[in-house]
Formats: sequence, C-alpha cells, structure tokens
Amino acid sequence: MFKLSEDQEMIRETARDVAQEVIAPLASDYDKKEEFPWKSVKQLQELGFMSMMVDEKYGGAGLDTVSYALAMEEVSGACASTGVTMSVNNSLYAYPVEKWATEDQIEQFLIPTISEKLGAFALSEPDAGSDPAAMTTKAVKDGDEWVLNGNKMWITNGGAADYYVVFGITDPEAKHRGISTFILKKDDPGFEIGPKESKLGIRASSTTPLTMDDCRVPEDRLLGQLGEGFKIALNTLDGGRIGIASQSLGIGQAAIDAAIEYAKTRQAFGGPIARFQGLQWMIADSTMEIEAARLLTWKASEMKDNGMKYTKEAAMAKLYSSEAAVRAADMSLQIHGGMGYSTDFPIERYYRDAKIGAIYEGTSEILRLVIAREAIGRF
Repeated sequence: MFKLSEDQEMIRETARDVAQEVIAPLASDYDKKEEFPWKSVKQLQELGFMSMMVDEKYGGAGLDTVSYALAMEEVSGACASTGVTMSVNNSLYAYPVEKWATEDQIEQFLIPTISEKLGAFALSEPDAGSDPAAMTTKAVKDGDEWVLNGNKMWITNGGAADYYVVFGITDPEAKHRGISTFILKKDDPGFEIGPKESKLGIRASSTTPLTMDDCRVPEDRLLGQLGEGFKIALNTLDGGRIGIASQSLGIGQAAIDAAIEYAKTRQAFGGPIARFQGLQWMIADSTMEIEAARLLTWKASEMKDNGMKYTKEAAMAKLYSSEAAVRAADMSLQIHGGMGYSTDFPIERYYRDAKIGAIYEGTSEILRLVIAREAIGRF
C-alpha cells in the first residue's frame, strides 16, 4: 500500500482547504467570463504552491513530486484553469530553468516566479505539435545576440507570463539535434503575444500564440548547451505529464463527488436515484479507474523523486488519468441528466475541462507510442 507521509498529508489538507475556500467559489465566474484567475494564482503564490519543487536555497518550497501531485489534484478539482496555470509554472517552466540555467539566469528568471511572476513553455507550433522536431522557429547568432523568428501556438500562460522557455532551430542540418532552448521576456523587442484563444474548456487559463519577428535577445539567454533543446523538451514533458495526470485526477474526482451528491438527493420513483444498481455500477467503475490512475501518478512521482527513469510511468499516468477523467465526467453528467447540461451545476464545466487532458502535453495516441517504445524497445 502506498502510504503518504505526515508532511504529504499536511500538504494535501492545505491544498484542499485553499481549493475549497478560495478557488472553488471563483471558478465558475472565471470560466464564464474567460478571465484569467489572478486572485486564485496569487493565493497559490503566497502559499508557495507555484514553485513547490524549487530548491529552498532559491526561495522555493523544496517539496517532493508526490506532494506536488497531491496539491495539483486538489487545486484542479476546484478549478482546472488554475490547476493548469500552476502545473505549467511548476513543471514546464521552473523545472527546466532550475535544472539547466546558470546561477545568473536563476537569479533573473527563476526566483521572481516563486512569489510574483509567471513562466510559460513554448514548444508547439502550428505545424509542429506532436512532432517537435518539425518546428520551423529559427534562432541565428548575430554577434553577441540571438535573433529568433517563428511562431508558437497553444501556449498556456501565454498572455499572463513574464518569462518564456522557447525552443528554436539553431542548426537546421542536425534536425532534432539542432534544437536549442532560450529564455525570452514578454517585453523583448520583436516578441509579440497574440490574442487569447477562446476554448471549449479550461476557459479561464490564458492560451495564446506567440510571434517572434527578428526578436533579439542577448547570447546569455541560451538555456543549457547549444543543440540540447530536444533533450530539455522531452525531459521536461516527462515531469509535465505528472502535473497533467494530477489535474485530470482532480477533475475526475470532482465529477464523481458531484455524481454521488446528486444521486443521494435526486428523488425518482419513490426514493433517491442512488439506490438504483445501474447508477451504482457507473459510480463504482469511475471510482475504481480514478483510484488506479492516482496510484499510477503517485508511482511516477515517487520514481522521479528517487532519480529513476520514469518516462513510461509518467506517460501511463497521464494517459490513464486523462481518459479516466473524461469517462468520469461523462458518467457524472449522465447521472445529473438534464440538470447536468445546465450551467447551474459545475458538472458541465468538469465535462468540458476533462477533455484537454487527453490532448495537451502528449496526445493519448502519442503516449501509447511512448509507452510501447519504452516497453518493447526500438527495433
């Protein structure tokens, strides 16, 4: 049995309290207005949840990945838009910057995101989503500067971030070995943030395109070594998938809880509908799936904390959690019936929010390829 430590239980309880008392009451309004959840994000920054795994020597919480997964689940169950904002800042921005940055870069671009600023991760392009090696963004050295040209798409935190981890081709002949990583600031000349996307779900999160038109940055904005970008991207996405798995867990569990509460109070045929075996089985199946997904996620988290290779485990956790969340949301909406289709109940938001988990940070199809290659090996 996977047993949480006292500290991990405390983190979960703290996250649950702030999620239910501060974040959940604001979630529906943020979603309807498609407004970035600044109040919720600021609360998480004050608690140290936006930089949970950053080393204490830099001012972070210095917590383990399991604690991060626990907090992500609670926050995402209250508001998936706030959850993905937290996930990106922790997993996709703070992690690669802390791991590959110089001390000067950490001072300038990591420490401010612990309590005040936000970060984003810019890998996807209009024609390069699941295949990052097909990216067309280029970075050319010109004296003591890098000049970037290209477009990025579907960038979470795009319109809210202050700093961006951006990937571009520095050696076209080397293909994926010619990708490098840079840190950009929102006010860099030639860097433009596009309009916020209007989305099916996670509507309050800021998702935008980015354009670099002769965007000039100093040579010391290179993150890691030249040509190391593909490795940085894949390594970062492994950890990011734990964050999205946890987000999906939160949505799925919230959907199950809503179904149970509604089934106990909704009267039909002389009693609560919770007594109907067909509905009980629906709830049982989703409860089982989410619990299995939770254990997959905790296992991947613990392997990461122990310095083990966890590519397959993170892929399995994200794949299973995201698809289980979609099924749980669908189940819950069905139990709610017509009321579930109304915006008076949160289940329609859970239903819309759940689907993105099977798409971003590795589609379900790509993750099946990752799992198969890790299990079978390349031949």
